[in-house]
Amino acid sequence: MSEIYEPPADNPETKAYWDGTREKKLMLQVCATTGKYQYPPRAASIHDLGAPVEWKQAAGTGTVYAASVHYVPGNKFMRDKVPYVVALIELDEGVRVMSNVINCPPDDVHVGMKVTVTWQPLPDGRALPMFEPA
Repeated sequence: MSEIYEPPADNPETKAYWDGTREKKLMLQVCATTGKYQYPPRAASIHDLGAPVEWKQAAGTGTVYAASVHYVPGNKFMRDKVPYVVALIELDEGVRVMSNVINCPPDDVHVGMKVTVTWQPLPDGRALPMFEPA
């Protein structure tokens, strides 16, 4: 792989999530007994301890819950992307995910902004979910 890409680790809890990104599907876990969503992926439900989880495709829409514009790269992989936005996105399913908001001026990103998922291809066929204004 290139020096600017470090592939996500493979593990049983995240396999369905990353497999979904190959088809540009944002997959979330759902508790099999309560129907509540959870993120990040885990081996069992956090809503009904020990209950199994299922995977469902998320709508890919949400709202910016918090955001920060970075003018200095947080790591070597982001050095050519400054300034960029790191945001906590509250998905319509009720879980929050950390991602980037792209395709708009960084200073335009604000709390309450409606966003939709977009995809950044990765060299191994997977894709990173990012968000853009809805």
